[in-house]
Amino acid sequence: MSKKTIIIEDYNNEWSEMFSDLKSIIEHRLGDLVLRIEHVGSTAVPGLAAKPILDIDVVIDSMDVLPDVIQGLESLGYYHEGNLGVEHREAFARKDANVPYSVVKIQKPEHHLYVCNKESKELLRHISFRDALISNPEFVVEYANLKKELVIRYRENRQSYTEGKTEFVNKVLNECGKIL
Repeated sequence: MSKKTIIIEDYNNEWSEMFSDLKSIIEHRLGDLVLRIEHVGSTAVPGLAAKPILDIDVVIDSMDVLPDVIQGLESLGYYHEGNLGVEHREAFARKDANVPYSVVKIQKPEHHLYVCNKESKELLRHISFRDALISNPEFVVEYANLKKELVIRYRENRQSYTEGKTEFVNKVLNECGKIL
């Protein structure tokens, strides 16, 4: 198993525009199958340093429409990876750097794509954490500093890097009353 070096960048004002472009392509293809598409994760928080990888949650009304969503996303170049152990959240990976495919064949920003039932606890955690950071600049500074410290310690170990953030994430969710 090859180790991929973790990179943390200062906030990039283009991340929100990149998300909008990806969202537009996905919405156009999936149409009414989708309730909404959320930009979550650190790149969704203005001013927050982050790995330059967008996190996207596609919200659906019910898992009953998942087969149609999978088919639509496959036509855009994604492949279904299953729920990876998280109930009501399905992960999708890209076949190549041009995914999602569109009329213009250009490389798209690196991103993680999930399809979540509207009642998914993971979806609620993503949105609650994002919104808590957006509304609390002190959390943004604290989280950025933590991530920069962790990436020095765990540059080649994504699991340890992620685990190192867990206590902070839980503290923020607890303070905003959203611990699940």
